[in-house]
Amino acid sequence: MKLSQIYNLGKSQAELDFVDIDPSEDLPLFLDPFFLSIKKDNWSHEATLTLRSFFQQVIDLIRVNDEDGAKALFDHLHEPNVTCLGMSVGDPRGRGVGNQDTDKIYESLLRSRAIQTGLIRDIEDNILFVDNFGKDKLSDMTTNIITKHLIEYTQNQCRLNNIPLLDGINSGFYWDRYEGEWVSSHSQMLVYGDKKLLLVPKGIVSFSKDYTPDKYYNQFVLNFLQNENLRLNSVLVQRRSNGDRYVTKKSLKETNPQSKDFLRRFTQEHPEVLEQFKEETDVDSVKNIEISDISIGDVTRGLIERLRQMPAGSETASDYHNIIIGILEIMFYPHLINPIKEREIHEGRKRIDISFDNSAKQGIFRRLSENMRIPCPYVFVECKNYSREIANPELDQIGGRFSINRGQVGFIVCRQIDNFQLFIERCRDTYRDGRGLIIPLVDQDFIDILQNYTDLNSEFIETFLSDRVREIAIN
Repeated sequence: MKLSQIYNLGKSQAELDFVDIDPSEDLPLFLDPFFLSIKKDNWSHEATLTLRSFFQQVIDLIRVNDEDGAKALFDHLHEPNVTCLGMSVGDPRGRGVGNQDTDKIYESLLRSRAIQTGLIRDIEDNILFVDNFGKDKLSDMTTNIITKHLIEYTQNQCRLNNIPLLDGINSGFYWDRYEGEWVSSHSQMLVYGDKKLLLVPKGIVSFSKDYTPDKYYNQFVLNFLQNENLRLNSVLVQRRSNGDRYVTKKSLKETNPQSKDFLRRFTQEHPEVLEQFKEETDVDSVKNIEISDISIGDVTRGLIERLRQMPAGSETASDYHNIIIGILEIMFYPHLINPIKEREIHEGRKRIDISFDNSAKQGIFRRLSENMRIPCPYVFVECKNYSREIANPELDQIGGRFSINRGQVGFIVCRQIDNFQLFIERCRDTYRDGRGLIIPLVDQDFIDILQNYTDLNSEFIETFLSDRVREIAIN
């Protein structure tokens, strides 16, 4: 049974920011530090810095021949079963970094010319160049190192979705980049039965098919070698009946069979191919990974029906809030992630209904920052389940949350606005006065978006939001 069912969330995977796990078995996904490293949001950035801190300390110790010090850093790597991700059969138990595996991984790192020559720069590069190192071990190591960040993420998601937390639970060891050592603490944690659980953002998990030595070898290294052999007119060049020259990958594999030793030697001579692999994987790989037995059409139709039946007023404000969070997750992911409910600012004197981390690499949320010069590392949402009209006080409320550091973009969500054009003009006045960009969304907007949504095409949402912003900022 998945967490969404255990805690009666009434949400599909599409409406959740975290991977909806089943605590009784592993889901065949891996926490992917490459996906983590290319995210633009603050949480991912901080977690990546922690990963790099650990790995850089390992490299530094190996390079100065402090083998005991380097090996000691591996003492707290273990088989994490707290995320329920991996390839176990039956109860989650991990198939990655076990006690014997840590010795093997360390020995491989110690012997690796890739470390000594500086070929490896990021922890995910180990999967390409270090023997006895695969996706499962990389995922397990990453989980151990960034446990503190995952605890904080889990706390935020549990509060967002009203999942109970237990106080005073031992966190286990995690890497503290400020102290440069493994530490542990006691904290609020998600516990189901007698099992600690850590939630993982769905934007940083992958199946074993993207940042892998197989893909690097077959789609980048061999492509490069084909072009090189054609350029040099080598003995591997053949001719078709029409005179066109070609080189088969089969012939290249026979002369340069895939191995991590070959990949190390090749990349040392042609580092630009590795850079190309990283850049193109960056563009192609970050997609919405949905793990659900329910079609997105069923999800959107269900949300529309619930929204239509939801009465306005304070008594149903929490239920309305919950529906809106799910809809916004569908609309905004993967551009806005890590939603947090009722974040306190100004020492608790003001609260923001929902805040999202801006992780956009393209689209409207990227253009707001780069083209319109509106700071938006976080995007705020105020939900008003009013039966009355909203007006200037509500605009002033969300505008009071803005700052240069937090961001100056927000949505005000409500059931309907009788004089919508007048409200747009008020938002326009706020924008022209330099007090931030406030974008109104009402029930009918959400219905239109959900009716036109597919998980393969976000063009309608992008066009809708762009038009709404243009209406406020330009007209």
